[in-house]
Amino acid sequence: MSDRHLQIAAVLMDIEKELRELMLWQDEPPSAEALSSVQPFCIDTLTFVQWLQFIFLPRMYVLVDEELDLPRKCGIAPMAQEYFNGMGLNSRVLIKRLESIDRILGGGR
Repeated sequence: MSDRHLQIAAVLMDIEKELRELMLWQDEPPSAEALSSVQPFCIDTLTFVQWLQFIFLPRMYVLVDEELDLPRKCGIAPMAQEYFNGMGLNSRVLIKRLESIDRILGGGR
């Protein structure tokens, strides 16, 4: 497995851990209809956190596990900053993890 895949795998696990610690992790998935949205971030059917848990993480885990090509850019952290702004939730660590994803996928370390 490439260094980049290993780095992404570690950060994905950290994101999942942080979602659980923030009590944002959901046991039940949204409906199949909600998950099939074609809008960016499924903005019309899911919350950002649901999108992370049920769309982003599973898709990224598949790319890592099967050692498929990873995206060359992501830009997920700004969406997280906007979503969590004013919520009164300590999302700093989660946003840092998402910034790491953006940086690694963008070619940085």
